[in-house]
Amino acid sequence: QVQLVESGGGSVQAGGSLRLSCTVFGYSYSMLCMGWFRQAPGKEREAVAVGFSGGDNVYYPDSVKGRFAISPDNAKNTLYLQMNSLKPEDTAMYYCAAYFRRGSYCDSHKSAYNYWGQGTQVTISS
Repeated sequence: QVQLVESGGGSVQAGGSLRLSCTVFGYSYSMLCMGWFRQAPGKEREAVAVGFSGGDNVYYPDSVKGRFAISPDNAKNTLYLQMNSLKPEDTAMYYCAAYFRRGSYCDSHKSAYNYWGQGTQVTISS
């Protein structure tokens, strides 16, 4: 069973940075497709950095492109989400998600991900 544990959320002012962590328990992250999603109150859960399988082929929506970046730590079996130039509209609960890889391609849609962390809150003040 895959267990995902997130940390690193918090409250910062607009323009600041945060780094979220997602530690994988049970399997090596190299066996998984992984990604980060967020959900603001009253809104659909959306992808912010998805399709990671160890390489650079990660999907970032236009709303975060150039500001958010995924990076792995092999030794810690952890995936980070570095978030820079944060905006009030980035305020949301952030979730790490994963599913077992079946090839070199990783899906970007949330329906493909069947393992989810508990979420970590990010609040950006103006």
